[in-house]
Amino acid sequence: MSKLHSAAEQVYREVKERILSAALPGGELISEGEIAAEMGTSRTPVREAFLRLETEGWMRLYPKRGALVVPVADGEAEHVVAARLLLEADAVRVVTRGSGAARTELVRALRANLDAQREAAGTGDVTVFSGLDADFHGLIVRAAGNPLLVDFYVGLRERQRRMTARSLVRDPLQLNSIIDDHTGLVGLVEAGDADGFAAADDIHMRRVHGLPLTNGGEAR
Repeated sequence: MSKLHSAAEQVYREVKERILSAALPGGELISEGEIAAEMGTSRTPVREAFLRLETEGWMRLYPKRGALVVPVADGEAEHVVAARLLLEADAVRVVTRGSGAARTELVRALRANLDAQREAAGTGDVTVFSGLDADFHGLIVRAAGNPLLVDFYVGLRERQRRMTARSLVRDPLQLNSIIDDHTGLVGLVEAGDADGFAAADDIHMRRVHGLPLTNGGEAR
């Protein structure tokens, strides 16, 4: 790998992480020179990284003005939550119908993730916490054992991370309420209550992202 490509990859990863962690909020305009100075590199790898981020839909480039961090689109949160709920609720139904061993293993993995969430919440690290939150829900989907659905869910992970980080920056007190919700979800998985999980997961995700509840009430 050439030095130029290596530098561009490093810039790409760093800037994308800032976007996903909400350190660079949607609507912010940044310049190649600003990022180049921060990362101690020339503008060329920054330009290459920005072009890649534009291709992926995270940035919009304006010649001589800079790069705009694309905001979360209107309706995107609703669509992401709806897609996630379909996958997660179905996964819990599959696990509930399967062997008790599969459910026990899923509960073990979810509780280990919850321990890590509590540690991250204790330090207030939104970046780490949002990643653990995405992993928590991903564990549920993986437990169903459908590789096609897992791949689809992985495609939602980055959007999910960004949405969660944005919500936590807006309201850091949600850290503990998210952990409480996750604890309740684990209990429903352990009890084999697939319908109860689906209802609770819907309320949980809508509350975190400030969406109306499906019964017409307000999530926040």
